[in-house]
Amino acid sequence: MQLTKEEERILEGEEGWARQKAMEILVAIGDIHHASHLIPIQSAHISGASYKTIGDAFEFIKCLAGARVRVKSTLNPTGVDRRIWQSLNVSEAFVAKQREVVRAYQSLGIDVECTCIPYHVGNRPQKGEHIAWAESSAVLYANSVLGARTNMEGAPSALAAALIGKTPLYGLHLTENREPELRVCVQCALRDADYSALGFVLGELVGNRIPVIELPPASQPTADELKHLSAAIGATGSVGLYHIVGLTPESAVLARPAEKLELEKDALDSVRGASCQGDVIAIGCPHCSATELQRISELLRAESKGRRVQKEFFVFTARAVKEHMQEVVRKIEAYGVTVICDTCFVVSPAFEHYRCVITNSGKMMRYVPLLCGGAAVKLCTTEQCVQQAF
Repeated sequence: MQLTKEEERILEGEEGWARQKAMEILVAIGDIHHASHLIPIQSAHISGASYKTIGDAFEFIKCLAGARVRVKSTLNPTGVDRRIWQSLNVSEAFVAKQREVVRAYQSLGIDVECTCIPYHVGNRPQKGEHIAWAESSAVLYANSVLGARTNMEGAPSALAAALIGKTPLYGLHLTENREPELRVCVQCALRDADYSALGFVLGELVGNRIPVIELPPASQPTADELKHLSAAIGATGSVGLYHIVGLTPESAVLARPAEKLELEKDALDSVRGASCQGDVIAIGCPHCSATELQRISELLRAESKGRRVQKEFFVFTARAVKEHMQEVVRKIEAYGVTVICDTCFVVSPAFEHYRCVITNSGKMMRYVPLLCGGAAVKLCTTEQCVQQAF
């Protein structure tokens, strides 16, 4: 990979140990993928923020002290809500470690909003912009819905790119690598959690091949449904991009692949999960948007008939979204629902003691059994989640 004189100086350590290590990571990745050179990026999004998932590996981040990120950089959810942790099932020792993790990232100039929806909190790339994002749901949303360009970065490579302000030119940064490789024809109308089920199935079926999805005319997904589709594909597959005919930014100029796959309603119904009643309800993986919070509030009002929820019910969102929607959040919590920021059900130790989780998230379908004590998961629509709370 060709480096500029400035990049060579960084690699030789002339701008400090931290930037040298970051450049070493980028050069190694570039060489592996036969990248020709580094390109500037507009933003970064860094994963590896929860102490539950990274443990004491965060000590490496502390070693980078003194360096600063060169582009807008945001951070993924941590393991605890920093303001209401005492009301959750989290130890003081864990909270102390989690605070160290956040401080380490913050010292590098990273925005510690701690959310998986950076595109809702001031880190929203434009079509064609090159970025370096980790967090699979955000990567798929950025590539597919916003039309930005990023590979599926890991925590170290996203952090390295943020510190240098560049990333190797390979993979999904190149137009020729963004072409669809198979057609997926959906044969049933979709709404709400159907997009989570579709993403769950698609991720398993397509693997690392880019699909172009053909939806029925009546199905026009909202931004939140596309968010859940992206999250579920990222959870079960290894592809960083999809296209939807007539909807996503690049779909109009793409050729249609010869290989075709048809999906019927039965295929989506097969992933709905456990038949149990569930002992907890969780919405917000990825974090809820302002629109979703408003909808949850309206559904609670319609279903409550003056009652409070009878099951534990958690809603996860970004702190900036919660603060913007304070009145709506107050109404939601009046029904006995807890609105949580900075973390999510999957990456916090607070939610490891449940037997069956009801959710509208395909991503949770994948990760709750693996990371939350083996709990079962039942995939429901948002309305059904609220109904079962009472």
